[in-house]
Amino acid sequence: MPPAFFEHLPMYGLLIALAILVGVWLCGKNTARLSLPRDAGLDVALWGVPCALIGARLYYVVFRWADYASDPLSILRVWEGGLAIYGGVIGGLIGVFLLSRRRKVPFWALVDMTIPSLLLGQAIGRWGNFFNQEAYGNPVSDPRLQFFPYAVLTQGQWYQATFFYESMWDLAGFFILWFTRKKWRLGDGLPAYMIVYGLGRVWIEGLRSDSLYIPGTAVRVSQVLSGLMVLAGALWFLLRKRRARA
Repeated sequence: MPPAFFEHLPMYGLLIALAILVGVWLCGKNTARLSLPRDAGLDVALWGVPCALIGARLYYVVFRWADYASDPLSILRVWEGGLAIYGGVIGGLIGVFLLSRRRKVPFWALVDMTIPSLLLGQAIGRWGNFFNQEAYGNPVSDPRLQFFPYAVLTQGQWYQATFFYESMWDLAGFFILWFTRKKWRLGDGLPAYMIVYGLGRVWIEGLRSDSLYIPGTAVRVSQVLSGLMVLAGALWFLLRKRRARA
């Protein structure tokens, strides 16, 4: 349970803001290598972040419409939580595409610049789930396992701290992508992200107790999407490798 000091602070929003600032700074470390303008990271934030927030919210609302049908205006209260990362990624890519067309900048160069920042931003943003008391896993009844970071105490009950598991997975993925980025061919960033993030999400999503489900089924949307994303990313790399040999 978060300390009482944080109860009156908009921690979800503050962490998203921190993730954006760190992401812009990291993007600046990649611009010269990709022959991009020095302010490309800021442009991506100005175009991609609003689209990402809209996409993340819409994705979540679509699969939780019953929670919003009686009060549609509650859709606007994003500070209460309810942002889906896959919707955010899709929205962010749309924003980056629009930016590339507007500024006549190579789309894949912008994506490669942004991908490491995206994973680090996710690692930071997941802590918003801790302060909002959400995105946790199954109940933990064994007293020997009732400790953080394995579990988190919320509403008087211990649950698996799946938000923390994913934050650490994203952080590890960030370091992998960051230290291999100079070996990428143009366009390798997105399939690398799909594989690295997807592998962790397939596992972690199966532990969560608040997953989004395909309506009328017991199928977890993000778990299926993550598995498909890993397969698509691997196929993408394979096809690129064969094309390079041709």
